[in-house]
Amino acid sequence: MNSDSDFIKTVFGLKLKQQRQKKNWSLQDLAVKTGLSKSYLNEIENGKKYPKHDKIIQLSEALNCTFDDLVSTKLDKSLTPFNEILQSDFFKEIPLDLFGINKNNLISIISDAPKKVTAFINALIEISQNYNLGKERFYFAVLRSFQELYDNYFPEIEEKVQLFAQENGLQIDKNLQSDVLETILNEKFNYHIQSEDFEKYGTLDNLRSLFVPEKKLLLLNRKLEKDQKTFILAKEIGFNVLELKNRPNTYSWLDFGSFEEILNNFYASYFAGALLISKQKTIEKTSDFFLQNEWNPQNFESLIDNFTNSPETFYYRLTNLLSSELGIKDLFYLCLVKKKNSDKIQILKELHLNHQQAPHANATNEHYCRRWIAVKNLHHLKENETLTEAQISHYKDQGISYLVISTSQKNPFSDGSNRSYCLGILLNSQTIKKINFIKSPTLKTINVGVTCESCSIADCEVRQSPPIRLEKEYFNSGMKNAIEKIRKDIL
Repeated sequence: MNSDSDFIKTVFGLKLKQQRQKKNWSLQDLAVKTGLSKSYLNEIENGKKYPKHDKIIQLSEALNCTFDDLVSTKLDKSLTPFNEILQSDFFKEIPLDLFGINKNNLISIISDAPKKVTAFINALIEISQNYNLGKERFYFAVLRSFQELYDNYFPEIEEKVQLFAQENGLQIDKNLQSDVLETILNEKFNYHIQSEDFEKYGTLDNLRSLFVPEKKLLLLNRKLEKDQKTFILAKEIGFNVLELKNRPNTYSWLDFGSFEEILNNFYASYFAGALLISKQKTIEKTSDFFLQNEWNPQNFESLIDNFTNSPETFYYRLTNLLSSELGIKDLFYLCLVKKKNSDKIQILKELHLNHQQAPHANATNEHYCRRWIAVKNLHHLKENETLTEAQISHYKDQGISYLVISTSQKNPFSDGSNRSYCLGILLNSQTIKKINFIKSPTLKTINVGVTCESCSIADCEVRQSPPIRLEKEYFNSGMKNAIEKIRKDIL
C-alpha cells in the first residue's frame, strides 16, 4: 500500500462489504437504504474513497452495526489475513501495474473469498519456508517474471541510450573508453570517482564498487578489469539518465531496501548493456552468424569479440534482441558458477522467454545434469582459459530439443569462481529455418536431464545421484495402476 491513508480506506471498504454481505444485500440494496449512490458505495468498498462522518453514521444505522465496527482498523477473524497482506512488502513495494494488475480489483477478488485466500496464503508461506524462499529470492523471481513478460526488451530505454549517445557524441562500440564515461560522470553529473584498495577492509575484497550518495563519490575496486570498470561507469550513467533515485549503492549486490531498488538496478544495467553493445550491429552480425553452414566455436568467440571482452555482457544482450528483433521467441539464458575448491554447480542467474524452458534453477540442492554443455565446460576449463562449445540438448522426457551455446571462463572475477554463460534456443520449425548450422556435423545431439534426481537416462556415465524423485513418481504410478487393476477385477 502507498500510505497509511490507503490502508485505512481499504480496510474500511472491506468491512463495509463484509457487513453488507452478512445481510445478503446487493450494492443497490444498500444504496436504497442509505440514500447514497451505488457508484459512490462501490468506490468506498474498493478503497478509493473514505466517507465523511455523517455518511458513516448513515451506513452504520442502515447495517445495524456500530460506528466503531466500520471505522476500526481491527479486522475480525475471517479478514485477519488482510491485515498482514495489505501492510506487507508485496503491496508496499511491488508495483502491480507493471503486470497490468489493478490493486483495487485484486483486493476485491481476495475479499470475495477470505477463508479460501487464507488457506492459499498459508500454503504459500509453508512452501516458502520448506524451500528456503526468502524475501530476496521472491523479489528476484518477480523481476524475472517482469522481464519475461516483456521479452526482456525495453524500447524506451533503447531510445534513451541512442539519444544520450547522440547528445554526447558517443560511438556505441567496443572502443568506448572508460575514461570518456568517467569524464561524462564528472562533468555532467558532478561525480567524484576514485580507485580504492578494498582488500585492506577484509571482507570487501570482492566488492567491485561503492557509491556514496552524500558526496556523489564512486569508489572503484582497483582490481577491476577494463570491461568491468566500463560497465559500472555505464550503469552509473544509466541511473542518472533514467532518473532512478532509489538504488543500491554497492556492486555486486550486498543488500537491498525495497523491490524498487532491484527494479531500478535492472533498468540501469539494461541501459549499460545497450550503451556498450550496439543494437543494430548485434542484429546484423548475429544474423550473419546464424547463416553460417557449419558450427565453429571460434566463429562465435569472434562474434563476441566484435563487441566486448565480456562474454556475460554479450550473452545477456542477446536476450534483449533475439526475441524482439530476430523473431527467436523461445529461449533461455543461464549463468552457472562453480566456486573455488568445490564441485558443486549453482545457477546464479536465469531467464526464460516465452515460457518456462526445460533447464531451470532448483532450490532443493539437487545435482544439475553434467551432460549440459555449460557444466561440461566448467569441468574442462584450464587456467586463464575461455572455452566455447555448443550442442543440441535433447530432453527426452519432455520430447524437446535446444541448441545450446556456452562460453565458460576461468576465474573471471576476484572471488576465484569459474563461470559458464549459456544461451538455449528451442528447436522448432521457425528457429530451424533461421539457423543454418543446426545440421552441422560438428554439432552433437546429447540426451540430457535437468537434475540427476529427476532424470530417466539409465546409462548416464556422469550421474551424481540416483533418480530418487523419479523413482518415487514411478512407485506412485505403479500403486495407482495396481489399484485400478483391483477395481477392474472387482467391477
